[in-house]
This record gives sequence, C-alpha cells and structure tokens, in this order.
Amino acid sequence: MRALAIFRAQQDVRVIDVAEPPAPTGRQALLRVLEVGICGTDREIAAFEYGDPPDGSDYLILGHEAVAEVLETGPDVTELQVGDLVVPTVRRPCPDPGCRTCRIGRQDFCTTGAFTERGIKQAHGFLTELVLEDEQNLVTVPPQLTDVATLIEPLSIAAKAAEQAQAIQQRLPWQPDKPRTLVLGAGPIGMLGAIAMTVTRFDTVVYSREPADSPRADKVRELGASYLSTEQTPMDKINSVTGAIDVIYEAVGVPAVAFNATQALAPNGLLILTGIPALNEPATLPIDRIMKDIVLNNQVIVGTVNAGRSAFELSVQKLEQAMYLIPHSVRAIITNRVPLDAAPEILRQPHGVKDVIRIHD
Repeated sequence: MRALAIFRAQQDVRVIDVAEPPAPTGRQALLRVLEVGICGTDREIAAFEYGDPPDGSDYLILGHEAVAEVLETGPDVTELQVGDLVVPTVRRPCPDPGCRTCRIGRQDFCTTGAFTERGIKQAHGFLTELVLEDEQNLVTVPPQLTDVATLIEPLSIAAKAAEQAQAIQQRLPWQPDKPRTLVLGAGPIGMLGAIAMTVTRFDTVVYSREPADSPRADKVRELGASYLSTEQTPMDKINSVTGAIDVIYEAVGVPAVAFNATQALAPNGLLILTGIPALNEPATLPIDRIMKDIVLNNQVIVGTVNAGRSAFELSVQKLEQAMYLIPHSVRAIITNRVPLDAAPEILRQPHGVKDVIRIHD
C-alpha cells in the first residue's frame, strides 16, 4: 500500500510503498483511512525541523488529523463495529510507571515527555491507506460529519482550551453571563478556536492581520464571531472597541503578539497559549507591566497542547453543534482537497485555510 513519508537523513518527502498491516488482534481495529488534514506541524516536519521515526525505521509516515472507516475488528473489541466512522487520537502514553497522568489515560498531561505521537514523534502517522489502531485510541464520529471530520483533531485543541477556560474560571466567586473571548489569529487554529468558543456561548472576537473587508474576515463573521483587523485597531485600542476581554485564545505562535495582547485582558482574565514559536532572536516585551497586571489583577496564563480522548469527544459535540448552526461556514474552512500523490506539493506550499489529503473516497 502507499504512504507519505519523510526521510530526514536524505531531506526527502515522497510517496512510498509499505507493507499492509496484519489482521487485528485483541482490541485492535483495522482502519481504511479516508482523509487526513494538513497543519503547520506537518509542514514543519516536512521541512525537517523535527519529526522522529519509530525505532528501527529510517522514515516517518506523516499525518495526524485523520478520519477513517473500521474495516475489521479484533476479538476483544467491544465498542466498535465494521463500518463505523472514527477519528484516532494522536499521543500515546509514556512507559514510565511513575507518570500518573499517562497511567490514567491523560497522556496530554504527560510529565516525562517520553510519550510518542502518531505522525510526529517515534510512531508512524495516518497518511497511508490502512492503519492498525487500538480501540481505546479511536473516537466514533456520526456519519453526518464525514466531510468535515478531519477538523476534529485540530478542533480538539480548541475544545480542550474551552474546557480548561471554564474549569479555571470556576475559581471566581461568580459566573460571568457571557465571557468575552479574543482569538488571536484567523488561521486554521484561530478559526477552529472561534468555533469552539462561539458554540460554548462565549462572545467571540477574532483579531488578525487581514483587512476587515477580506474573505477571511467574512469567514470569521459567518462563524458567528466578530472581526477586528490590526490595520484598523492597534493592540492598545482593542478594549475601546470590544470592551474588557475575559479570555484570550492565542493561535499565532508569536510571543510579542500573545503577551502584548494581555493589555486587553480584564481583571481575573485568562490567557490561553496554543502556539509554539520559532526559536528566533529574543522578543522585547514589557515584562514588568505584564507581571504587575497578572499579580494585581488575579490573571492566569495556561498552555494547552495535544488533547486527550475526552477533548476529542467534546470536539465531536462542538462540531455537531457548529454543523447544525453554521454548516456552510464550517465546510468553508476546508478549502482544498487533493489526492495522496499531490501531498508533497501541498506540504511545501499551503493552498488555503485547511488542506486535506484524500486517501479513499
């Protein structure tokens, strides 16, 4: 069967032939991969910035935003049936018996860093025709979400962030009627963050570089969020347009943007960081002002990466809600579908908000 792989030593990305997986045993399921979404992580791996193959392999099969169909199940599978539509989670537990989070299935909070990740770190991904996966790592998806199910994995990050925001803000002795969220960035993670926050009933504003009359801004408004352009509203004027911001959801990976935006954060507010910045020259930031505000205003900064099974299940729920409320706008996030042979070019050059590789129809 065919798969898309990177060879770091040769600095090469190409479609290769690999052996088909064996028949499933135990709690395994054999999956027919339908589609795989492409994100910034895939492009960074394809640029050989990181990405580790499994032990004993000189290549890494890419892809972690997958949707697949169950072809066959092992004898101990209890919750899946042939024909089910599923989305696999990405991170697998570390082997350390002292890592309590991995031992309870919350490897998204792993304390050792020795986890593996499908298509990213020491485990092959899903950009191939057939895959074996354990039942515990598969989340079932309603058939009506088939054409947008590749959004579930990236949306799970936003779903986890919304879940964390609600949990953290329970520290307050009151419940805000409708918290106001500022999403930094209108790329795929920003757009999906806007969906997650909007269907969580947050008053959502997206702040990005595109002009206010741009197609990207129109897409944001179609999602039920408001849009602010950096061209018209400098960062220090955000509050004058939106009012105080209760939650900032960062989706740009630029420290200067993320931390300078805290000047818009209300007392008792929350900054959620999702981006991983490039290691460039140190940014100049008003650390004294930021620290003073955090302390005097009871503010919180939290990072969120990867997502556990519960966040994937929450992501399915939020996507169902979004498809009920704004189906056209959700579908519009996926702007390009190409066959597997075109994947190397897509990895080099993005063609829209969200590119998707089609493996099987």
